[in-house]
Amino acid sequence: MICALASAFCFGTASVLQAMAARAAEPGTGGGVDVALMWRALRQWRYLAGLGMDTLGFALQIVALRTLPIYAVGASLAASLAVTAVVASRLLHVRLSRVEWTAVAVVCAGLAMLALASGEEGHGEGSEALRWALLAVAFGVLLLGVGAGRLPEKPRALVLGLGAGFGFGVVEVAVRLIDGVDFTDPVWYALLLGGGAAFLLMTSALQRGSVTTATAGMVLGETIGPAVVGVVWLGDRTKEGLEWLAISGFAVAVAGSLALARFGEPPPPEDVAGGAKTLDATLDATSDVTPDAGPAPEREPRTP
Repeated sequence: MICALASAFCFGTASVLQAMAARAAEPGTGGGVDVALMWRALRQWRYLAGLGMDTLGFALQIVALRTLPIYAVGASLAASLAVTAVVASRLLHVRLSRVEWTAVAVVCAGLAMLALASGEEGHGEGSEALRWALLAVAFGVLLLGVGAGRLPEKPRALVLGLGAGFGFGVVEVAVRLIDGVDFTDPVWYALLLGGGAAFLLMTSALQRGSVTTATAGMVLGETIGPAVVGVVWLGDRTKEGLEWLAISGFAVAVAGSLALARFGEPPPPEDVAGGAKTLDATLDATSDVTPDAGPAPEREPRTP
């Protein structure tokens, strides 16, 4: 469970960095997935730092998935939004309402319930049909992203977020099914395609619509489906007699995470400048305003 929580910390911190970079990248002309956006985002140092955190988080996630049921790991990863909220409140001076602080506490309570109720990971190897189904879902994620370009802005963000969540869910299940290096196994290709498509869709969602909506869709997509697969096909179970506690903890943790979905949004420019102490045009443009401190006091005009 420690690895799952550490992974959530990495992903939660990376999400803010990547969202800031995606918004700073020059927008494209289409409405759906913009492949070139990934390359434009890679020129942003924040995006590269976020990828580094994601890499570490993924390594910890693999360890967690090999020792815990998928439903416990999925709920822990959804809790990365609580991490993002707390980090933003401390370092970027973003105010959390009482409802949002309550949501952070709810997420923690849900994870505690899961930790008490979770049993060992299941030992099911999955059928050959399940392995090919994962690859089909990964291809479907790409097609979903292409189709999202024809939708209005609000449903587009939700569809892109759900697609990204499905892609990350494919990765979670694939990690459990992989048994050694065998490139004739479709699971390997599902892992690579699903992970790549998920990053692409989420990067597009961060720039092209409501990030709150997209993040909520991602949380739902990456938790519910993989949890069902783990229980039905891979043999994940709870401790004897604690099924109710596991189900309740899972629902509570996911619900609390959904309440914090707005923290997939990058902070306002003045908060970034105040928290990161950057000496760039953003800081110069906002130097007369202190984030979250109310109206700025009167001062003498600056001389050139």
